[in-house]
Amino acid sequence: MGNVKEAKAVEQRVVFNEETCKSCKLCVNACPANVIYLADYLNEKGYRPAVVTDQENCISCGKCAQMCPDSVITVYRPEKVRKSV
Repeated sequence: MGNVKEAKAVEQRVVFNEETCKSCKLCVNACPANVIYLADYLNEKGYRPAVVTDQENCISCGKCAQMCPDSVITVYRPEKVRKSV
């Protein structure tokens, strides 16, 4: 069952641990694709967690994770499909 959860995470290019996000917006400002926003809801600590609104347009650059002071962001880089000629 662990593989199913991991496979879903790979489909998502960026995964946030929403419960530990403190809404500092450093990731929002660092994202060159402008796909990270603060959620309309609060986490258990009373913060609006950062979320990726458009996983397809995320370029997996990792700038958001580099800026996060609390390491709540995991970036997955999709493997490129090699074509045989």
